[in-house]
Amino acid sequence: MDLTQGTIEEKNRRAKKMMLWFGIVSLIMGFAGWTSAYVVSSKREDWLDNIALPKAFFISTVLIVLSSFTYIMAKKAVQGNQQKKSGNWLLSTLILGIAFIVLQFIGFSQMLDSGYYFTGPTSNIKMSYVFLIAFVHILHVVAGLISLLVVIVQQHKGRYTPKNLLGMELGATFWHFLDILWVYLILFMFFVK
Repeated sequence: MDLTQGTIEEKNRRAKKMMLWFGIVSLIMGFAGWTSAYVVSSKREDWLDNIALPKAFFISTVLIVLSSFTYIMAKKAVQGNQQKKSGNWLLSTLILGIAFIVLQFIGFSQMLDSGYYFTGPTSNIKMSYVFLIAFVHILHVVAGLISLLVVIVQQHKGRYTPKNLLGMELGATFWHFLDILWVYLILFMFFVK
């Protein structure tokens, strides 16, 4: 496939998708570094391997997975020319995304209530990594929520049609990536003791 061929619109679409994938790959590399450091640090003598993750993290996992399904349904609604349904599905995605973040902070509170802190005399390296990895993911979910708000506004203005879904596709791709990333992270932190 010759990427120099095609209309300006086709080239623009390819460029935007490629830029998104460059960003996603860089995020993967960052989280790979943190999870690698987690594995290396698990060999330390002061590593605590019997710490359970907060229950709120598991509930939030269910919500972020559900939010990917609502985003898929929003896209299908636009493809079926059902703009109102799409708006409702996008709003559901937004609510689930916000609930995910709230539950993450409840999880942090549960860790603090158990006596685990990010830093200080009562902190430990394992929980510091859990705090770090979860918090950095939250920051990216906030970016995902901002992109979702842009999609909601554009959808409300009627910018998406069955033949023009680029903005929604880009937002959905990033959102699904955040979903898959969190599922990987929670499984990683659960199984790598």
